[in-house]
Amino acid sequence: MRRLLGAIAVALALPGGASAGSLFVIDGRGWGHGVGLSQWGAEGCAIHGWSAERILAHYYPGTTLAIARPVTVRVLIAEGRPRLRVSSAKPYLVRDAQGRTTHVKGGFVVTGRRALPLTFVPGAQPLTVDGVGYRGELIVLRGTGGLDVLNRLPLDRYLRGVVSAEMPTGWHAAAYEAQAVAARSYALSRLRTGSVYDLRADQSDQVYLGIRGEDAGTNLAVGATAGKVLTWHGRVITAYYHSSSGGRTAAASDVWPGRVDAPYLVSVADPFDAISPYHRWGPLVATREDLARRLAAPLLRDILVDHSESGFASDVRLLGARTSRTITAREFADALGLRSTAFAVRVLSLDAPARAAPHDRPFSLEGFVRGLGGVRLEQRFADGAWRTVARIHPRADGRFVAKIRPRRTAWYRLATSEAAGAEIKLPVA
Repeated sequence: MRRLLGAIAVALALPGGASAGSLFVIDGRGWGHGVGLSQWGAEGCAIHGWSAERILAHYYPGTTLAIARPVTVRVLIAEGRPRLRVSSAKPYLVRDAQGRTTHVKGGFVVTGRRALPLTFVPGAQPLTVDGVGYRGELIVLRGTGGLDVLNRLPLDRYLRGVVSAEMPTGWHAAAYEAQAVAARSYALSRLRTGSVYDLRADQSDQVYLGIRGEDAGTNLAVGATAGKVLTWHGRVITAYYHSSSGGRTAAASDVWPGRVDAPYLVSVADPFDAISPYHRWGPLVATREDLARRLAAPLLRDILVDHSESGFASDVRLLGARTSRTITAREFADALGLRSTAFAVRVLSLDAPARAAPHDRPFSLEGFVRGLGGVRLEQRFADGAWRTVARIHPRADGRFVAKIRPRRTAWYRLATSEAAGAEIKLPVA
């Protein structure tokens, strides 16, 4: 789950046609989908003396702590393997599909030629799959692309390999305990009756590393919260969580419209997330050609982004010369490798001149600025250095006119403290 609308739309329209001098600037906040508990925010809360109970009540408002009965979970830890080796430091049992058991010492190689499924039951020491250790039983099945492996074990043993994988080492106990309760609640809410497995061991559910991921501090947190889960009207909640919100979490109904709409997964302020290295990220700069290639939009002229009240983007409209196409914010973020969907798109655009400028006489360069301040017009001089020749003061619609007096053919660009736009050539008659 670790490493991620409605009401307010921010229309980022570029009047007219974007020129070859256009540069897009993308920046944002947070890491992950933004729903539920913010892990860096939880650590910030713990630093400020919040208990695990207070942290959970903040990120999942209206929920109640309860004690759940012990259960066993089935975790998909490997799939599509052509062969694998199960082993243990002590003897163990192998049970075949007919229920017959065999005592085994050392390694047991499984290939697709064997009769499956096979269940491996540990003895005095844990089992390993290709050298990676897991508590509980291992079940090898025939999957669509090869051999799949399930790890069947008690829920809290599973959590020992989750909490340590989902949070960095050295954090405060209250943050670990909040994570343990959230992870336990998420796992219980995802039990799949009639399915081969309950959870995957990767970010599509929760990262689970088995024994190699266990840590003394996170093990203590799992034990201190034994059995504790979050409930809403008596039912265990799907306690989504993410790495960093950038200052405010997102409502589930905004991030996954039509799929998740839970009254406890609402947008809340995240006051202590500023300690996160991902609290703010960017700027990332790209030319129109860069974005056109990455977004498979060859005639791209501009980008419009709609945001929710919490600041997470919902839809992104790709405007072409004659057509437009709308994609989800998640699709846009994935195409560009962004850390979250809490992003904004800003632009510097300097129009290429339609004619040559007269020698040493006033001439106007025009363009458009959106979402950027302190913009200046720069000229490249003979020594290769860029120097400011005009300050840009755009109108309310973003358009501007910069007056210059060129003496020779030269190159110009727009620049801010964050980025410099593409260059254009101004010939002088």
